[in-house]
Amino acid sequence: MIPTLDLVYFNAGGGHRAAAQALQAVLPQRAGRPLRVRLVNLMEVLDAQDRFRRLTGMAPEDVYNRRLARGWTLGLAQELKLLQATLRLAHPWLLRTLQAHWAETRPDAVVSLIPNFNRALYESVQAARPGTPCATVLTDLADHPPHFWIEPGQDQHIVCGTERAVQQALAQGVAPHNVHRVSGMILRPAFHAVTPLAEVARAEALRALGLQPGRPTGLVMFGGQGSMQMLRIARSLPQVQLILVCGHNAALAERLRALPQPDGGAARAVLGFTADVVHYMQLADFFVGKPGPGSLSEAVQMGLPVITFENRWTMPQERYNAQWVRELGLGEVVPSVRAIAGGVARLLADLPAAQARVRRVHNQAVFEVADLVAGLLEQAPARAPAPWPQAEGVPVAMAPAAR
Repeated sequence: MIPTLDLVYFNAGGGHRAAAQALQAVLPQRAGRPLRVRLVNLMEVLDAQDRFRRLTGMAPEDVYNRRLARGWTLGLAQELKLLQATLRLAHPWLLRTLQAHWAETRPDAVVSLIPNFNRALYESVQAARPGTPCATVLTDLADHPPHFWIEPGQDQHIVCGTERAVQQALAQGVAPHNVHRVSGMILRPAFHAVTPLAEVARAEALRALGLQPGRPTGLVMFGGQGSMQMLRIARSLPQVQLILVCGHNAALAERLRALPQPDGGAARAVLGFTADVVHYMQLADFFVGKPGPGSLSEAVQMGLPVITFENRWTMPQERYNAQWVRELGLGEVVPSVRAIAGGVARLLADLPAAQARVRRVHNQAVFEVADLVAGLLEQAPARAPAPWPQAEGVPVAMAPAAR
């Protein structure tokens, strides 16, 4: 029988889906046997009739993503408490809806890559499929308790990318044998298969962007939705050569391209969405962006020291990330865009030393998590196989031997 693994994600921010897709890509090979890997968008399960989109014209996650794009993050700590209170009230409905889903689709193991819903996910899986192994993989560097990632009193596995998260899990009463430390955040396999770029090729690529080889270059990126903060950053760093990646935010890209070039200032390259972030990181010497766990980890994986922010607009679940940068000496943490010029100057004053500290971080989390999850499948009770093929819109990966 070919076992079936469900990876649960949603599209609030890009990190949850990206982590699920990365695991889906490597799991069949790491498992060493035929394996079905399904991506399960939680919002599609909870709103199968797409009522929210029909009522509002957008998906539920789009509300959050548009706020990120505009930088409207002040007050999210209070809103998180309201969201969690709403989820507690909705728990019986969540449990019924999810239990029916698992009873129909019959997974052999379930891995959550999302916060806030893990009580309902675990309890519904156990109600529909008793004994089914469950794991929560944090896609943040640390938890934001209570009830964000880690739910006390459940016999599920918690996968942590930092020692801070491990200690949080243990402090919340998770059994030590259910707490697993991996070497960082899950990154796409492309970040683990990088061919070093020769200096000649790097210089040609910089010229093709209108940039000057040999000049320190910063990569500015604020996730898949971009951020209007990038306008302020570009204005604050007129003498610093920049590659600005705006993601799906076409309006931001337009405004950045329209910025006047100061006399004697450094060149800027403005990009929209790109699937080849690895390439542009190879062209940069340092990274500037919000303290998101994915973007910081990608930059560090590519050997780029980081400049990031910590202030009252920092999302509550990302506040530890700035501390992580400080603790490991991975770059500069500044309070606002007004202070960014000083942060860049300090970093560039001894860039080789900062790059050397970054290169000491070795992240193999996507492979470590895949091996751990493959091991969980060995604990799954023997049952009738899950339905096959899957419903339209649910992608499936399978080891070559099972095709």
